[in-house]
Amino acid sequence: MREQLVARTCAWCGKPVPYKGTGRPPKYCTAAHRTRAYELRTAQARAGRPPGEGGQVQEPVVRVVERTETIVRTVVRREPGEVREVPAARLSGEPYTLPEDAVEWAQALAHLRRTAEAGGLPDVAREPLARACEAAARALRSPRP
Repeated sequence: MREQLVARTCAWCGKPVPYKGTGRPPKYCTAAHRTRAYELRTAQARAGRPPGEGGQVQEPVVRVVERTETIVRTVVRREPGEVREVPAARLSGEPYTLPEDAVEWAQALAHLRRTAEAGGLPDVAREPLARACEAAARALRSPRP
């Protein structure tokens, strides 16, 4: 008398898995079920490990941090009609470099315009700045890629 495995059930879903009689008998009906079973086995193994070794943290997250950075600009009035803007500095102490949103860009460009109208820009800088502003304006008016 001889016994031969003809079929077994999938270890994931329980459906019958045919066996041709050669090679290792399959445990799963599809590769997706084999992958799911592997993921479940490894997740269970990881859950028992400490967090430093790749395991899960048991306690829930207890804090959420939101940071808001405020930019401080100083306006100095020396005489009733004169207003002079002082370059801004961030609260972190870092110097103010580039505007971060559309409102700040508009304010920076308005400051550049006032400085140019008041003659506060050297003649050497006026033409390169004008070309850069025109190129930026063309890019802003062109359709988005």
